[in-house]
Amino acid sequence: MKVNGTHYRSLWWDEDQSALQIIDQRWLPHDFRIQQVDTLRDFADAIVEMRVRGAPLIGATAAYGMALAARIDPSDAHLDEAFEYLDKTRPTAINLRWALNRCRTRLKTLPEDERAATALKLAHEISDEDVEINRRIGLNGLEIIRKIAATKQDGEPVRLLTHCNAGWIATVDWGTATSPMYHAHDAGIPIHVWVDETRPRNQGALTSWELGSHGIPHTYITDNAGGHLMQHGLVDMVIVGTDRTTRRGDVCNKIGTYLKALAARANDVPFYVALPSPTIDWTVDNGVVEIPIEERNEREVTHIQGLTAEDTIGQVQVTPPGTPGGNPAFDVTPNHLVTGLITERGVCEASAEGLAGLFPDLANLEKSA
Repeated sequence: MKVNGTHYRSLWWDEDQSALQIIDQRWLPHDFRIQQVDTLRDFADAIVEMRVRGAPLIGATAAYGMALAARIDPSDAHLDEAFEYLDKTRPTAINLRWALNRCRTRLKTLPEDERAATALKLAHEISDEDVEINRRIGLNGLEIIRKIAATKQDGEPVRLLTHCNAGWIATVDWGTATSPMYHAHDAGIPIHVWVDETRPRNQGALTSWELGSHGIPHTYITDNAGGHLMQHGLVDMVIVGTDRTTRRGDVCNKIGTYLKALAARANDVPFYVALPSPTIDWTVDNGVVEIPIEERNEREVTHIQGLTAEDTIGQVQVTPPGTPGGNPAFDVTPNHLVTGLITERGVCEASAEGLAGLFPDLANLEKSA
């Protein structure tokens, strides 16, 4: 997508520096900073500290981390060490493990002197694949929005609600939940997006920054406003992303997604999840029981970051001194609350049959493993 008229991916390879460049998302939407990632420690820190965030982007970043590991020391032992080191950074987003497995498995079939070049090529492939997957998700989601738009009066927008940031900067490009929005807007369909603030890290501000840069009408709302809007008929469709989806269609996403799904069901509002296939965990069935939920630092809850009156980026404490903060980063929405899964291969119901119908090759591969 574009920043001040210039197209950017969320990460890219700098041939001159022979290094990965990332957008350091800790400072957005107030400051646009680019960071070069030079060491395995830099890669781990970038993922842990959410300089890069979003399941697809984490996976692509990890692939470049494995490429660096192969350049430093292409031995099996070092690749295993790098795998374990990067795998521990974020426990919930499945794309991390997916990318690491894909890289290590491929590299171990090769002679050591071929591994570095192949690893870098594979990281490029994973990034390019993510862009195309998200583009196709957008086209499939566009058809749902188009059908809703056909029921509207002339000029009346389709009103979408989204939670967290499943946008361009949570992927390599396009985004998952935002991709249908971009496609609809570019197709001339009037839309308006309700953007949840998404405490505690306020990733909704990132979504607002993206949508505003693209000229899409939107309103930033508190996390607790969504149910009220649905009650009053002001939401036509909820669309969110996912960090891990089970083989039966349970969806793990940013904390608060489950509550939106409950409100949507109570008010007959369709609830869709934009789902890239690498985010499906075919080894897990019951998401509530089996998916590990990351517990992040309590400071993210007790403090809030923003732009001060002096135009500097700073943090303030919002809780009384000594008050502990609980910070589960994700929750799981059971499949029966999900209207449909929007994937790069089409839209399906959130069920084992629905996912296997679109991805028989992946479902059968897991069965045979």
